[in-house]
Amino acid sequence: MDFSLLSELIDKEKNVNLLNPLIWAYVGDAVYEMYVRTYLISQGVKRPHDIHVESVKFVKAANQSKLLEILLNYLTEEEIEIVRRGRNAKSYHVPKNANVMDYRRATALEALFGYLYLNKRSERIDELFKIIFENINLIRGD
Repeated sequence: MDFSLLSELIDKEKNVNLLNPLIWAYVGDAVYEMYVRTYLISQGVKRPHDIHVESVKFVKAANQSKLLEILLNYLTEEEIEIVRRGRNAKSYHVPKNANVMDYRRATALEALFGYLYLNKRSERIDELFKIIFENINLIRGD
């Protein structure tokens, strides 16, 4: 996906590494959701309600945790460090339907995508989502 217009809005002088990892996760959540919804539409899911129902499977903390475990085999040292920082970020809220470890790993996954997006690495995001979509049966129960 090309987010070049939006990424131009990012201050070039701002060092993304200095941002709070929860900021990366906040941005990454939106990036993740956009990829998931686009994927679902490409797979023939057309009704908004159906897109919502299917996308929930992708955004559940437990499933994001599973996807992160798969991606760890493909990440660079820099990306692993970003994941670590995202996982260890102090969040004061854990949803009722998620355990703490899954929620922290989900935050780490979103932090990774936010970090890559803010650093304008859309090709790398595409590569990682290709891996996710190739392994989607592991979380969808196919």
